[in-house]
Amino acid sequence: MEDILFKRIAQETGLQLFQVKNTIALLDEKATIPFISRYRKEKTGSLDETQVSEVNQKIHKYRELVKRKETILQTIEEQGKLSDSLRQKIEQCYDAIELEDIYLPYKPKRKTRAVVAKENGLEPLALILYKQFDQDPESTAEKFLNDTVTSTEQALAGARDIIAEWLNEKADIRHIVRKFFEKDATIRTKAVKDVAEKADAQKFRDYFDFSEPLRKCPSHRLLAMRRGEEEGFLRLYIEPEDDKVIEAIERKEVKGGNASAKQVQLAVEDAYKRLLKPSLELEFRHLSKAKADEEAIRVFALNLRQLLLAAPLGHKRIMAIDPGYVTGCKVVCLDEQGAFLEYATIFPHPPQQQKGAAQDLIKALVYSHHIAAIAIGNGTAGRETETWIKTIQFDRKVDIFMVNENGASIYSASDVAREEFPDKDVTVRGAISIGRRLMDPLAELVKIDPKSIGVGQYQHDVNQSALKNTLDEVVMSCVNAVGVNLNTASKHLLAYVSGIGPQLAENIVAHRESNGLFVSRSLLKKVPRFGDKAFEQAAGFLRIPEAIHPLDNSAVHPEAYPLVEKMAKDIGISIDKIIGNKSLLQDIDLKRYITPEIGLPTLQDIIKELEKPGRDPRESLEAFSFADVHTMNDLYQGMVLPGIVTNITNFGAFIDIGVKQDGMVHISEIANKFIKHPSEVLQLQQKVQVKVIEIDIQRKRINLSIKQV
Repeated sequence: MEDILFKRIAQETGLQLFQVKNTIALLDEKATIPFISRYRKEKTGSLDETQVSEVNQKIHKYRELVKRKETILQTIEEQGKLSDSLRQKIEQCYDAIELEDIYLPYKPKRKTRAVVAKENGLEPLALILYKQFDQDPESTAEKFLNDTVTSTEQALAGARDIIAEWLNEKADIRHIVRKFFEKDATIRTKAVKDVAEKADAQKFRDYFDFSEPLRKCPSHRLLAMRRGEEEGFLRLYIEPEDDKVIEAIERKEVKGGNASAKQVQLAVEDAYKRLLKPSLELEFRHLSKAKADEEAIRVFALNLRQLLLAAPLGHKRIMAIDPGYVTGCKVVCLDEQGAFLEYATIFPHPPQQQKGAAQDLIKALVYSHHIAAIAIGNGTAGRETETWIKTIQFDRKVDIFMVNENGASIYSASDVAREEFPDKDVTVRGAISIGRRLMDPLAELVKIDPKSIGVGQYQHDVNQSALKNTLDEVVMSCVNAVGVNLNTASKHLLAYVSGIGPQLAENIVAHRESNGLFVSRSLLKKVPRFGDKAFEQAAGFLRIPEAIHPLDNSAVHPEAYPLVEKMAKDIGISIDKIIGNKSLLQDIDLKRYITPEIGLPTLQDIIKELEKPGRDPRESLEAFSFADVHTMNDLYQGMVLPGIVTNITNFGAFIDIGVKQDGMVHISEIANKFIKHPSEVLQLQQKVQVKVIEIDIQRKRINLSIKQV
């Protein structure tokens, strides 16, 4: 059975069979996707993380299907209706929808109209009518009258109910109807009665009377319509043209024009409207929702990856400011590792307007803590604070950065923040988070539920389990792509390292606090419950800058240390001399070092890593300044401004231009060529020049263009 699944996955993915089999074997051994793609290239044929993830998803889907088949076979067998041909049909089915169609006639039923008719002895009459030979069905129906069935019309109606249920359960009929839904169905919305005047309903007013072909409906629009329905403002329908569907079923089922055929014709119409249409509409509601979820999750994952891999400032002393008006600006100072040093509140803005005292305090803190950069949250009073801070003359060079604070308030009130800073107010924790985001976005953002970071599209409307699995996979991928300093990483960051997880992460931090810093990767094995398997999965992604062995601060896996040592010995120099020596490394004949376990792909990765060991794959951070605009009233049509991409959706991108309200660039205004998705051109945190093409202050909407700049 598994071999059949492997072959199907290979066919669907375009991968070779050995790649699929070996990848699944590694996954079954609990190897993580980052580990497989980075350190098992010989087994997988150099599959990347996306390919390994696809194989993982498909084998999970097929194994769930196999379990469902087993349940169905057992249920039918208990009914005594499992023939050899039916068993074979079920066992050879690998489509979930087709499988449920096969099972439908045998599925335990509630007391339907057809069940009642059968109990009243009308199934033989239904068989006679369905054959469509009887020229006088009313006379035939009289033979089936009894104490319960007292008229010929009642008998014929009951027989039609039975035929309607047969038609509903016929796989070929369901296939016909399904094809109409796939090709021709319209998704239609109507406003609920008397809802148009409600203020909360206005965000859905575009859908008060809306329709379009279902197959052309983009995910964001479908999710918006479904949200309107769930909030009680819209009615949503998915339906093909009824007459065309009924006509197609009649062509298949009605065999002429006699009186029996007329009864079957009535049954066809009833079967479609009462059974088939509601059933298939529900099916396509689920299918279209699943498709929309998949696309929304894909966009969210893409945005999250870009945000997590945003350029870090690095280990510098930072002052972080969480701006505010009435309650003041919360100021914290952090050392090079992000540890809290000092906290203060200043009131440079109205109503207090204490700019002089605030400036003196800021200058004193910058001087006393040797501050190299200032991080300012981009929320309320953010631009005003940035403008004011830039007027201060410091005794040293101090870089100033605006930091996206989405999710900072979520973090500050979380259990994670309370555990880190139990004696600090939520506002202080928020400021600390802003500063640490500048220093290392990845290390700080892993502490926040990805859904709260603000880069999603209808993230609360999609399948939450699928969303969590995908986002966790993205976070793990990013963490392992960058690598983690074993001696400074928080338990929240360590938990995402391949093979570690929350409990081992806690154990590592506890061991570090009790025994001091790690000087060797091998010392991980002294951490409670950190066994050989965890070490195999995690070691290559952990870095120790202070390590005794120079390779412990690289992505070279410990299992390859002997091989690198042999390379160095063959050249006649020590390992620390070979590291970073590009010309020497490129002269090594890698074919000499191929082993059954380590092939050319891994050897090439090792050389690349030795050239720049522990290199951070993220770009370096550059300072950015907004134009001299602060509110929407400062904008005018045709104005060209610098901006930063804050969110990317299927229909466009949102740009922060420094006026507290992000502007939107529709996909049609992004490039002077056709693009299928904004991500082909834009990335989160990308700096762009935009032109203002429309301003709607009442609705708080700013329409921008990139291609017109």
